Amino acid sequence: MWYLGRFFAPELRAWRGNLPLAAVFWGYGVFVSGELAALYALAVYLQQPLVQQMLIVVFGVYTPWILIVIWRSADNAAAFWGTMARWLTMAWALNTLFVLLFLQIDLLVQYGHG
Repeated sequence: MWYLGRFFAPELRAWRGNLPLAAVFWGYGVFVSGELAALYALAVYLQQPLVQQMLIVVFGVYTPWILIVIWRSADNAAAFWGTMARWLTMAWALNTLFVLLFLQIDLLVQYGHG
């Protein structure tokens, strides 16, 4: 089990708020979210509803995680940037929740007609 702790050491440090805000915001917040969105777009293009469903679940778990991580890491930055990151991440999280809701409804409609 120790190897999981070593493998996820950066994520655990981020969870504790021990990483710089810029690394967390841009790396985990922007980059990883963009990658997940790109994977979802690819799954739509390839007409893979099960992959789409899986990614909705992953994004649904990831969103609160990144919100908490950025909130905690905001203390590692200047007050202006920490506050800005918190507000932007809250807005992003609310937007994500609505997008996930509508994507889930769309998938349910597809299941009903499939």
